Amino acid sequence: MKYDDKKGRSAETILTILGEIRPEANFIESQDFINDGLLDSFDVVMIVSKLEEKMKICIDGEDVTPENFKNLKTLEQFLRRYLS
Repeated sequence: MKYDDKKGRSAETILTILGEIRPEANFIESQDFINDGLLDSFDVVMIVSKLEEKMKICIDGEDVTPENFKNLKTLEQFLRRYLS
């Protein structure tokens, strides 16, 4: 997959991963996944693992913070840093 393909597919990839982890959750409407109870720390670890696998990136542990996993917008911004 080329760089441009990865960047354009990031939102789709994020939603797919979130749906695999918590199919019952409404991630589109939530503004704070953790405070809304949609994700816990184990879920975040799973998201990181799946993003690394699907996007062929290596996420620095220091970047795995609640602020980066707050909602779709913050997750997409977080992922863009690794794709640029």
